[in-house]
Amino acid sequence: MKQPYTNAEKKAEKFGKFADFIKICRFKNRKYLLTMTIIKVKNMVCPRCITAVRRILQSHQLKVVEIALGEVVVAEDISPEAKSRIAAELAEEGFELLDDPRTAMVERIKGAVIEWVRNLSNRPKLSVWLASQLARDYSALSHLFSEVCGITIERYCINQRIEYVKELMFYSEHSLSEIAWDLGYSSPAHLSSQFKQVTGLSPREFRDLHSSDKAATRRSIDEL
Repeated sequence: MKQPYTNAEKKAEKFGKFADFIKICRFKNRKYLLTMTIIKVKNMVCPRCITAVRRILQSHQLKVVEIALGEVVVAEDISPEAKSRIAAELAEEGFELLDDPRTAMVERIKGAVIEWVRNLSNRPKLSVWLASQLARDYSALSHLFSEVCGITIERYCINQRIEYVKELMFYSEHSLSEIAWDLGYSSPAHLSSQFKQVTGLSPREFRDLHSSDKAATRRSIDEL
C-alpha cells in the first residue's frame, strides 16, 4: 500500500523538474525537508552564463543545489533584501531575476530548447522533449510562448539551431555535412536552405565572409 505524502514530500513535488534534487532527511524516524528556493533567471543561454550566475549566488553565501539554463535551486530561503541585491548584480551581468510566472515559464521553454539544440545526441521530437521536461501540455506551452514572445517555439528553435551552426562553422573544423548530421538535419541541403532563409547567406558565403576573422582569432589563441 502506497504511503500518503508527508507535507515535506508535497512541498518537494512543487519543485517540478528539480524535485529529484530536493533532499528529505531522516533522523530518528522524523522527516525534514531542507529549505529550498527556486530562482528564475532570464538570459541564461550557455555554460558561461551558468558559471556567472553560480558565482553571483555563491558570493551571497547561497548553496547552489542544482543549476540549469533559466533556473537555479538554492538550499536557503532568500530574504527580500538579499533578493534585491542579487537582482542588481545579475542585471550588471546582463541577466534578469524573474518574478512573473508566465515570463519565468517562457524562459524555461527557451532553456529547454537550447538544451535540445546543443546538448542532445539523440533528439526526440521537440514537442515531446518540451512536454516531458516542463511537465506541461505542449499546446499550452506553444500558446504561451507565442503570446509572450510574438514568435512560435518552432521559429525560436530554428533561430537557435542556426546560431549554433554559425558557432560551429566559425570555431570548429567540421564540414557542413558533419554539422548537419550532428544537429539532426535530414540532409546538408536542408541545413543550407534553412541557413540562407534565416541569415540571407549560404553557409559557404558565411564562411568566406568570416574567414579573415577566424584566422585572426586563431593567431590570437596561438600567441597566448
